[in-house]
Amino acid sequence: MSTQADHGHELIPRPEQTPDALRAALAVLAPGRLAEMQRTKDEAFTKAVEWQSLSPVQSWVLAWARDIEIARRPELSARHARASSDLEDKDPAVARDALRELTAVLDEAMEAVRA
Repeated sequence: MSTQADHGHELIPRPEQTPDALRAALAVLAPGRLAEMQRTKDEAFTKAVEWQSLSPVQSWVLAWARDIEIARRPELSARHARASSDLEDKDPAVARDALRELTAVLDEAMEAVRA
């Protein structure tokens, strides 16, 4: 796992972008999602073989690195949870703002894991 801590309080260091490191991080942060991770990993590897391309595996790694980035940073996780909840608001303006915030959270997490 990386020892970088450049985003304030972090629950764990940023993991390396390998399946084993991501799985270990998820086991700490959100063990209830391990089955989902395995299922999507299996799907990515199946597509990689079918397509004769590593792009499905690379996409899988980035998606899980992004989700783990959100989970390991309490402030980012709280923003994600709030925005996700507000997406269902009956007020279209609230839902629209929530969509913008959710996009901002996902973009911030992706930027961090690509750095």
